[in-house]
Amino acid sequence: MTKGIQPWRRLVEVFEGAVILGLPFLRINGQSALRFDVPSLRLYFFGAAIWMDEFFIVLVAIIFLVLLFVFVTLMVGRVWCGWVCPQTVLIDYTGFFDKVKKRERERGHLAGAASYVAVLAVSIIVSASLIWYFVSPYEFIGRLLGGTLEGTVWGFWAVLSGVLFLNYAFVRHKWCATVCPYAKLQSVMFDHKTLVIAFDPSRKQECMNCMACVKTCPVGIDIRKGLEAACINCAKCIDECTNIMRSRGKKGLIGYFWGLPGETAKRMLRTNALVTGSLTAVSLVFLVYMAAIRTTLGLDVLPDYNFPPRLVQHEAVNSFVLLLENRGSEDEELDISAEGLNGAKVRPGRVLVKAGQEGRVQVYVIAGAKAMGGTKNMEMVIRSERTGKKLEQKAKFIYPGGGPEGGEGS
Repeated sequence: MTKGIQPWRRLVEVFEGAVILGLPFLRINGQSALRFDVPSLRLYFFGAAIWMDEFFIVLVAIIFLVLLFVFVTLMVGRVWCGWVCPQTVLIDYTGFFDKVKKRERERGHLAGAASYVAVLAVSIIVSASLIWYFVSPYEFIGRLLGGTLEGTVWGFWAVLSGVLFLNYAFVRHKWCATVCPYAKLQSVMFDHKTLVIAFDPSRKQECMNCMACVKTCPVGIDIRKGLEAACINCAKCIDECTNIMRSRGKKGLIGYFWGLPGETAKRMLRTNALVTGSLTAVSLVFLVYMAAIRTTLGLDVLPDYNFPPRLVQHEAVNSFVLLLENRGSEDEELDISAEGLNGAKVRPGRVLVKAGQEGRVQVYVIAGAKAMGGTKNMEMVIRSERTGKKLEQKAKFIYPGGGPEGGEGS
């Protein structure tokens, strides 16, 4: 039985495929676990709804992921390419295509045509799964079966399917070896202590020149000649060399090394790793902090110009328009109060805002009028009955026929 790294790679790829295809079907609080809803411009992220004006949180998250990507690459090399990159994973899923094409002459053109059909089917399914991160799969499938799927969605689906089919039928690993920008950047992100797959030159005399490592390499490089940007770290050469050398009772000549084999002992903690790791940690802390202080409530207070301040039975009445937002997944009962005005009353004193909705509420603030004219600073406050969290915003209360004690702006 063949042992080595490839069974572990297959396990990771199966898990990743299940996550990519299955995640859109996972629902939390009635919404997709991960989806950007284009009509409402909201990102649903595992129970949280991030509105467009909160996308600075997404920006911080992107900065963290970029720094994490650089740090991981610096430490363990192109583990992304060989184990997680969707390009590599799907090429492995459609690996039958290469085998059929190689034997097409023996099996006839029918087998080749069947392989193209199979790749097209995979491309259609994968492109649909990408659309599900923007359109709920439950809506997508329901509309598809009912014949009501929008033309725009059909267009995106057709274009994505065509692009993926051309990629996985004709480009495949050529993308990794020639076009992929990450491959070109690895020389910038690597250093002489990065984990790499390499041939041990100190054992060069043991190589049987069987060319197994070259034949199994999906990008066609000769790992014995040293590191190349085209290498995707799939580790197939490691397994092939290990299996062949095992028959001779020896260890494989190709393996994972911290830097190039034969160099002096490496220190994992070096300056560039410490700097990059520190920046990654700081960005993570900042992201967690931003998420922790995020509130699901929104409040804007506007004066109601259709209801000028007035006196009613020796009391001053001001009208305000409250623009309320409930970005959470549960309905919110909100208590409304005015602070900074002695004995002030607010009507209505409580409103209901549905989950994921915005509300526009007219409220009246009533306070005693004792002096002539003037204004007073106040704070309009909303408080969640469910969580106790509150928001407040400054406003001006105008006394039309009587003013506050302490005078203007007190």
